[in-house]
Amino acid sequence: MIEARQLTKRFDSGRGRNKRVLEAVSSIDLTINAGERVAYIGPNGAGKSTSIKMFTGILQPTSGELHVLGLVPAKQRKQLAQRIGVLFGQRAQLWSELTAREGLRLLGAIFGLDRSKINARIEETADLLDACDLLDQTVRTFSLGQRMRCELAASILHSPEMLFLDEPTIGLDLTAKQLFRELIARLNAERGTTILLTSHDVADIEAVAERVIIINHGTVIYDDAVDALRGSLLAVKLVDVRFESPSEPVVLDGVEVVESSPLHCELRVDTRSRSIREVLDYVLEHGAVADISVTDPPLEDVISEIYQAGLQ
Repeated sequence: MIEARQLTKRFDSGRGRNKRVLEAVSSIDLTINAGERVAYIGPNGAGKSTSIKMFTGILQPTSGELHVLGLVPAKQRKQLAQRIGVLFGQRAQLWSELTAREGLRLLGAIFGLDRSKINARIEETADLLDACDLLDQTVRTFSLGQRMRCELAASILHSPEMLFLDEPTIGLDLTAKQLFRELIARLNAERGTTILLTSHDVADIEAVAERVIIINHGTVIYDDAVDALRGSLLAVKLVDVRFESPSEPVVLDGVEVVESSPLHCELRVDTRSRSIREVLDYVLEHGAVADISVTDPPLEDVISEIYQAGLQ
């Protein structure tokens, strides 16, 4: 689906004596096969967006070779657009004053589908995404979760072979995020659509992707199965505890105390050596707990650990 060899993108910045060259993407080699679910991640400024703009034909590479679905994206952008879908979490494809059905019909016409095929595709896609009840509602009345379901429907209306998802769950509540992740997995399973996902949410990566590619400073620094990442760096969880009354410091083997005070502590738990259940049992017996939460470490921390390991 994607074949990149020594893919590089440079930008000129400044003028005169201040002119310099910024290398946003540096000699990337990667292959993504049909039917894969891939997370393409990295910190802000790592080169993700530049890469995706080259994959979708928006930007012309400075050097290297790139083929997506057998096409050269920047030179065959119209042909490529007929075969891919793109969903950006902060950009709307549907018109707020139209119903979802009206907006989808308009998009179907833009893609050159005949009317009968458009109507059939709308019903089929809405059924796949559990959005049938939303079709005849005005888009401006939707919650963010409802809108994102319909935006996803707009992205796959023309049955693309590959779907690019850029921060698709940003701003969604926990329930809406989980539903959206399930819909993406179902789309891949039932239609065989290849998925390329970018996200700063570790839970998105664990739920949607089977493979993770990490890019930093314009270069691929990690490419492996999500299970391999989960077995190492994603094994770490953060436990945040607030006590109703002053409590003694937490001391437990396999648990790092990140922050501690009589009424609050933040713990870093390596679940390979100590289960979350054991930690929670200990904390609940340790003092009067007012609130407790378990979260993943920030993705930037995961990437930083991988990057530092690569420098050693």
